[in-house]
Amino acid sequence: MSSNKISSVENLIDEFRKLPGIGPKSAKRIVYYLLKQSREDIEDFSKALTDMKDKVKFCQECFNISEDEKCPICNDSGRNNQIICIVEKISDVSVIESSGQFTGLYHVLGGLLSPIENIGPEEIRIPKLIERIKILGITEVVLALNPTVEGDSTATYLNKVLKQFDLKITKLASGLPVGGDIEYADQVTIGRALSGRTEI
Repeated sequence: MSSNKISSVENLIDEFRKLPGIGPKSAKRIVYYLLKQSREDIEDFSKALTDMKDKVKFCQECFNISEDEKCPICNDSGRNNQIICIVEKISDVSVIESSGQFTGLYHVLGGLLSPIENIGPEEIRIPKLIERIKILGITEVVLALNPTVEGDSTATYLNKVLKQFDLKITKLASGLPVGGDIEYADQVTIGRALSGRTEI
């Protein structure tokens, strides 16, 4: 194999290693698998990546991913628009949706409060959340944040800020391990945490 071909393979391995959860061995396995695929399959794979980047954007309301101005959840008239579930990241929405236990709306913060990293309320879309609560007349806010130091401090801050409104503030019930991540929880655990949520 020529040095040019080796270089292109190594470059692709390095790109896959940038993905979360992909180590050196996994990256190599993926690249060697792709080497066996037809040119048509590779072009389809490449097009899917390009289409995703070109078409997918953030919902103007909840900041979930969408190909339209509003995501399918915000556009669904059958959802309970009196309850809003606050999550850290987009992947948390799909995990909670897969449980089938929540029929309200979502608000994706896009991060957690972290004074050390200079991440304050403005950086994680809390002003937009307050605006939505006022406009929609929300009656319950569900804090579905990861049980980490940052998650707990963000939940405490939100609880304090949202006390100005006449609404119920709940959090996921126990079931998620301390320091765990909603993204990696199974459907049953998330379902139980939602159905058994407690008021704070």
